[in-house]
This record gives sequence, C-alpha cells and structure tokens, in this order.
Amino acid sequence: MGVRFEKTPRGEVAILPREEYEALLTRASEADEDEGTARLVARARKKAATEELIPKAVVDRIANGENPVRVLREWRDVTQMELTYRTDISQGHISDIENGRRVGTPETLRRIADALKVPLDFLA
Repeated sequence: MGVRFEKTPRGEVAILPREEYEALLTRASEADEDEGTARLVARARKKAATEELIPKAVVDRIANGENPVRVLREWRDVTQMELTYRTDISQGHISDIENGRRVGTPETLRRIADALKVPLDFLA
C-alpha cells in the first residue's frame, strides 16, 4: 500500500499502514536506545581514563575471601604503620581489622579507603 499524503486545513499529513507505522516507531526506539547506550559507554570510558583501575588479580584476591584492607594496602605498597600515619588509626586496630578480630566502623573504613584511594565499597 505505501505512504499516502493528504492535505488538511493544518497542512499536509502522511498516512501509512499500521504495520509500517509500528515498524517506524520500533526503529526510532532502537535508535534512542543505541544513542543512550553510546552516551553511557562514552561516559564510562571518560571516567575510566581519569581513574586508576584496580587490577583483576587484586579483585580476585578480595573475591576469594582475603581481607580487602590487607589486599588493597599491599597493592598500594603501604605498610600498616604508614596507613596508621595517613588515617590516625592505631596500627593495632588496623591489624585487628585485617585479621578479622574487629570490624571497622563506617568512619574507620572511609578513612582507610580515602588513604588507599579506593572506593569505600571495596572495604565494606
């Protein structure tokens, strides 16, 4: 059948079969999704370019149950004493967290995350 044009008091309009109209809407929707996806990917790439990525080996150690404070501290090549200096948290307290004898408070973990320059989520 195809598209048919008709003049109306408000101007010329296109009339097309419903199937063609719905296909047109579907293509427009997919184009919007592709455009949105492209924006999200571009934003993620830009962010990744400015942030340091944590190596897979480090993430794997945490995923395998090792203490994240210890793993991230070692990855950053920071001693417990240096972390004590950076966070004003006692070395004994840091040792207790790393060995599972204590659970760090949210504030303590935030200070450690800031000192190690990692997201807090990695320590919680």
